[in-house]
Amino acid sequence: MDNLKERQKILKEELLERNIDPESVKQAFKDLVVELPSWAVGNSGTRYGTFRDKGAARTVWDKIDDCAEIQRVLGTCPVMASHVLWDVTDDGQYIPVREYAKSKGMKIGTVHPNTFAGQEFRYGSLCSPIKEVREQTNRHFVDCVRIAREMGSKVIGMWVADGTNYPGQDSLRERKQRLFEGLKVLYDALDEDMHMVLEYKPFEPFFYTSDVQDWGMSKLMCDKLGDKAKVLVDLGHHLAGVNIEQIISILLDEGKLGGFHFNNRRYADDDLISGTVKPLELFLIFKEIVDAAKDGLNTDITYMLDQSHNIEPSIEGIIYSVMNIQRAYVKSLVIDRVALKESQLNNDTILSNRIVMDAFNTDVEPLIAEARLELNLDDTDPIRNYRNGGWAKKIASERLDDGINTLGG
Repeated sequence: MDNLKERQKILKEELLERNIDPESVKQAFKDLVVELPSWAVGNSGTRYGTFRDKGAARTVWDKIDDCAEIQRVLGTCPVMASHVLWDVTDDGQYIPVREYAKSKGMKIGTVHPNTFAGQEFRYGSLCSPIKEVREQTNRHFVDCVRIAREMGSKVIGMWVADGTNYPGQDSLRERKQRLFEGLKVLYDALDEDMHMVLEYKPFEPFFYTSDVQDWGMSKLMCDKLGDKAKVLVDLGHHLAGVNIEQIISILLDEGKLGGFHFNNRRYADDDLISGTVKPLELFLIFKEIVDAAKDGLNTDITYMLDQSHNIEPSIEGIIYSVMNIQRAYVKSLVIDRVALKESQLNNDTILSNRIVMDAFNTDVEPLIAEARLELNLDDTDPIRNYRNGGWAKKIASERLDDGINTLGG
């Protein structure tokens, strides 16, 4: 503990030299909320198969219990994102889910409609060439707004799984028109204090075209819909070499960044533990967000994990992801922006990059540990806290069924 206090003292002195208030950094750490994905605590894997976890969540009640345990060790994740197919009682009720979450100190965050699970979606959902399928999807969208109300949610997370596999399969312009028409049904059904975030993905489950293939298409739709529609950036949904932080900066400048799905990217949709392969990228993304906030731009962003854990224990994978996100965020806060602005004005390329990299290379763990103590957590290391808490042993013995077969159940 004495060594930790000494490291904290040295770090605070260093931050003050950079014109940074350590207390404001700790407060920002405590204010950062990352929504937990309900589906990630169940058994999930790849299209090739699933390695099952002992004690994996089997029901919506298990999911809430697991998310509450994650919140216990992290202290800043009191929100669970949900999917309308998977987070509902056996008799189709949503209010009991909200109430049970509340009893566990949790609330329901982003609500996600269904555009992919069902034989009717063979050729798409809202973009389908089949009128009856589009009408069914539209009714579902309106119902999802009701569900969001019952869940106490103000955000609809919209991923459109639609696309085509072969040239000539369908009219691409007509699919674009159907896309807007369907999204407008959802948009028009939103309450005044609700908003929707529109995700994009370059490919999968369709491989010739995706109907919302990139941030440009998402922004185009959101611009046409109105102020309650914004772009959702999934960090895994990009082709190799894409500069995601530049996309972030543009969307922030346009006032159209609405949300994040955190995961990790090696090709275009890994859904792996966030921050494990490209921690610098995560840091640089947060840099753009913090820069925008300091310039007075709107940074009211919904942060959410969207991961499926194949070989690692799911709960630990989620905890570790949030820890990596928090670390990257704190590092983005300790950039000496006064010195950086001066070096940029002087066109000092080397110094400008060094200032940014100095922040990335700063050991911020002493300050994070202090913030966790102020949150009254049992341990400054959330993974150790979880492992010592006995939850894994408890659910392994009580949940004798080996859990959910797929992402949804």
